[in-house]
Formats: sequence, C-alpha cells, structure tokens
Amino acid sequence: MKKIFLLLSIAGMMLTSCNPGGADFEDEGNGAVEVKRIDPTDWFVGMKDPTVQLMVYGENIREAEVSVKGAKIDSLVRLDSPNYLLVYLNLKGVKAGELPIAFKRGEDKTIVKYQLKEREMAGSERLGFTNADVLYMLMPDRFAQSADHPAQIEGMNTYVEDRSQPSLRHGGDLEGIRQHLDYFNELGVTALWFTPVLENNSPDNAHGQSTYHGYATTDYYRVDPRFGTNDDYRRLVDDAHAHGLKVVMDMIFNHCGFEHPWVSDLPSKDWLNNSEWLDPANQTEDHMIEIRHTDGVTRMSDLYRQTSYKLTPVLDPYASQIDLGETVDGWFVPTMPDLNQRNPYVMRYLIQNSEWWIETVGIDGIRMDTYPYADRTGMAYWMKVLGEEYPNFNTVGETWVTEPAYTAAWQKDSRIAEKPASKGAEAKGSQAENSYLKTVMDFSFFDKLNQARYEETDGWWHGFNRIYNSLVYDYLYEDPAHVMAFIENHDTDRFLGNGQDVASLKQALALLLTMQRIPQLYYGTEVLMNGTKEVTDGYVRKDFPGGFNGDTHNAFTAEGRTADEQQMFAWLSTLLHWRQGNDVIVKGRQTQFCPWKGVYVIARRHEGKTVMTVLNGTSQPAELDWSRYAELIDGQATATDILTDNTYAIGTNVELEPRATLVLEF
Repeated sequence: MKKIFLLLSIAGMMLTSCNPGGADFEDEGNGAVEVKRIDPTDWFVGMKDPTVQLMVYGENIREAEVSVKGAKIDSLVRLDSPNYLLVYLNLKGVKAGELPIAFKRGEDKTIVKYQLKEREMAGSERLGFTNADVLYMLMPDRFAQSADHPAQIEGMNTYVEDRSQPSLRHGGDLEGIRQHLDYFNELGVTALWFTPVLENNSPDNAHGQSTYHGYATTDYYRVDPRFGTNDDYRRLVDDAHAHGLKVVMDMIFNHCGFEHPWVSDLPSKDWLNNSEWLDPANQTEDHMIEIRHTDGVTRMSDLYRQTSYKLTPVLDPYASQIDLGETVDGWFVPTMPDLNQRNPYVMRYLIQNSEWWIETVGIDGIRMDTYPYADRTGMAYWMKVLGEEYPNFNTVGETWVTEPAYTAAWQKDSRIAEKPASKGAEAKGSQAENSYLKTVMDFSFFDKLNQARYEETDGWWHGFNRIYNSLVYDYLYEDPAHVMAFIENHDTDRFLGNGQDVASLKQALALLLTMQRIPQLYYGTEVLMNGTKEVTDGYVRKDFPGGFNGDTHNAFTAEGRTADEQQMFAWLSTLLHWRQGNDVIVKGRQTQFCPWKGVYVIARRHEGKTVMTVLNGTSQPAELDWSRYAELIDGQATATDILTDNTYAIGTNVELEPRATLVLEF
C-alpha cells in the first residue's frame, strides 16, 4: 500500500529553521531533516504531569538524534515505521515561549521552534456540566450555515454538499451555530453538545454517503475546514460562555477515519487492532469476501474483522476471549480503523489530545463515543489522568446497553464492576475495577420510555410501570445525579417517529426534565422535528428549519414557526427556564410512586419545597387522588402547575385528561 505523508496544515505550528544560540545549537541548521508535523501542535507549561509526548512526522525521521535547549528529553521512542519518532519532553520548571528542538541526522539538522503556552486557568478551575444543566445536542452539518460558507474547500478529498441527499454533507458550520446563540437562551438550555467537529477528510462513496456526522477523524488537532477553523471553534466557545452556555465536545477514542495518515503508514504494527487485512498480500482475489456492515455490503479481505456490536462481553464474567475480542478489537465499519488503546503510545496520544482541546478551546465537557468498544483499562487510565488534572470537569460515556446494572458498572467508583481477566488468562472472580468515568448514559430510560409511550399504564408491567421498574435500580449507581438521560438522539428514531404525538412528547419531556438525571435534548424537538431511520440515519438528522440560505420556513423565530411549533416551543421553554437554578430539581430527594389507576407520580423535595410530576399514562380520563401522596404534603393548601399557572386545592382530587401532564409545585 502506497505510503502517504500528511502535509503541514496546522496553524500556529512553527517548523522553521532558526538560530536559538547556545552551545548545543551553535549551527543554524540546514533544514535537511524533514519534519512535516508534530502532535500536539503546541503545549502548555504548568501541567501536573510535566511530560509531554511529541509525535514527530517526517520521512526517515525515526533515526534522527534530538536535542533541546531549555528542557529535558526523558526518552526517545523509535517506532516500527521510519517516518515517526516519539520525543518525551520533560517541561518541569520550563517557561512559556519558543522551545528550540533540533533534529539531526549526520551533518543535516533542522531546528523547530515548538510553542509552549501559559495555561489560562488551573485545571481545578475548569467546571464541567452537571445535573443543573440541560444539554442540547446538535449536528453542525445540519443546524445552520453562515453567509460566507465556501462552496468547496481546496485540498479536501472529493465531497459534495447537497441538501437533497440525506447522507451527504449539507453545509452547516460553526459560524452558523454562533449566530444563533440567542436562540438557545430563548429556549432555556444551558449547554451545547456538538457531534464531532474535527477533520473528517474521507471522500464521499459511490452510494451517496459521506462522513458529515464527524465520527471518522482524520486529524485530531484540526477542526474540519468545512465547519471552520480552530479559531472559529474557540470564538464559538467564547461566545457561548458569554451567553451562559457550556460546550461539550464529542470525541472518539475507539477508532479514527480510514484516511488518517496512521492507516497508510502504521507507526507500529500494533497501532491498530486487526490491521493485517491492510497488507496488499491479503487483498488478492482469493482473499475477498462480502462483509455486511452498517453502511451496506463491501468486498473485503477475509482477514478483516468487524465488531459484533455486542457490548455485554466486556463486563460478562464468563465471556469467551473470542466474544470479547470481537467486541473491542473488531472495526466499527471498514472505513473506521480500530485504535489499540493497549498500546501506551496510542493512549498517551489520545489523552494529550483531550487535554489540548480543553486548554486550547475551553470546552466544558466531553462526550465519549462508543465507550465500551475501546479497551476498558486504557479508558479508565484516561479518565483517571483527566480527573487528576481537571477534578471538576465532566465526561459522559456512551454505554449502549439497556440494563441499569450494565450502565452502573461503568460509573466512577462503582462497586459492581468486575475486573476483566487479561487475554489468555482465567477469570479472576469479582474484583471492582474503577472506570473513573463520572457520567454514563441512561439507555434503560430511553428504551423503557419508548415502549411505555405506546402502551396503557396498568397495575403491573406496562406503560409507565416500565419507567418505575427501571428507576428502582438506581441503587446500583454510585451517583444517580451523574447519569445522563434522553428520549432520542442522532442514533435513534426521533421520539415523534413520523407522527406528531405531542401529548406523549410532553410527558416524556416533563419526566426527563424533573427526575434525578442530567437531561439531554436533541435539536429540533422543541419545534416538532420528526423522522425515522427506516431508510437511513439522515432522516433523523434533518436540517433545522431556517438555518440555511433559501429556507422559506424559519423555526428560529416565533413569527416563522407554525402555530403548533410555537405552542411546543413555548411549552418547553417555560419548563426549561423554570428548571434553571431550581434547587428542588438539582438537589432534591426523589420519591416515586408505583403507577396507580394509570397515574404515575415522581416527586422531588428540598428544604420544604416539593415538585410533583403527574402523568396520566392512559388514553382515558383519570384522577389524581391526593390522599395517596399525603407523605409529600406538609401543610400546603394549594399546588400550582408551572406549565399552565393553574392552581389546584390540595385535598381535592384533580381530573386528568387522557395523557395529561402536570408539573405541580408547592
């Protein structure tokens, strides 16, 4: 396979020859030693760990001797490929500024001015998202486009922006999002989660598919130029902060994109898992078979190994090695090479990348994609390192299994997580292994809610009994307040499907925003966006109305919304603004009641104040009988529904319309 070397493209990185002076750098250097790139592109002084791993790219750079003035080199790691060199710099006591690094081979020498920067704040001052926040998830490609969005970016692999095609790029960008920050304030959310914004330089394929979604990274230090620049990202985050909004960055450590330079020129034989099929000798006709995957069917080498998508073997105490290996070492799809987090140099690269974005852009949290698919021990180490450097930061991991016991085992300090046996070893019995992952995603709530909505709530198992019977297992979580709940996202059908069941949507949102969770919304729900994945994921990732030039329908303004959209927006906005700063919701003790006569009640109590979320889980009229909830009442005479301002006399039963939703405050 032909080797491809990445061109220098990172702004702010200075790879020029210089004369820094001093005995070790008496020669100016002739620039003959090729240094094409260094990752990280720059670094920061004053980190708790003073060592930084520099990954140096360049033809035959592996054999270069390295010296530096003003810092110490702890070690050099010469990898399998001649075109990479790892330099471990110790920056203890080093000041910010240009650090001259000399690369010498024989009489040839190149000197690089590597940039060291001051940190803007101590790591402990960086505050992550909490259950006081409501996250609003959006896809940059599908949300809004700025007026000066370029039609094409030179130097990128072949791509098309065509809004009529659900799986091609549509042309949304970061500046488009920035121009609508007031909209998020009007709605009442407090944090923004963007799907990945890093470079995805994969060409569109013959089936009309692209990596518009962002989950196939080809440069970990560069914003995709179709979205904007690194500076544009920083400007967006700064302006979001000025609007009182936090920003959560979506990252992927499990895999990269096929066009990443690591794939065509592996730094080491074990940089990727199951990479043998990439060898041209294993791609001859006698090796070819058909592989079915999420993008379709592809003819591949028979040595290609794809993940089973089954996450249970990762925590199964009886898991076979073949099942575990398929889960964590198989490729997600053929175009997303599986990174080997057991390789310490890979893991160090990824850890530093997350720190770099925190320091460089000022993000307030990380959402980690496909969390259990990556090596469990490696990811725990990442979380431990991040927690030591940024103790008040927050990361949420995608853990897509619908059983609470599975999800809880991934949370920091869990007592129920079994330590995995090493490959080839016998299982060792139950030993807790700390993931250090503060926040996990509640796929049980999502799953049970999407069953309950189609059912009548009875006396045992159906309807909102499913939610009740999921939340009873919160004792498995070390911290239920650090569990993220949602009713839909970019990988699921829209909650509304292809319909407009507003009553069920309001019930789902009221429950989501008042129970003990970190709630996450999906863009456009507030204006009744719908769609399903029956044909392609693109139909649950439609463009936000009014975000693109030529849109005749503008849902960003009250005037541009339909009457139904405006009613839904106003209802949700009322709930969201009421939730902001509400200690009853943030700190309140939770009490839930078994659904009774079709009515499900979940309550929060704090310092003498109570909130009751009341849901009629049937398609028939029902009644709220106050006597059943007497333990919540402490002399109060009335309760107010914050959604309608209607006041009810406590003690007088309340008639509930079919699928009614009340959020009562007293």
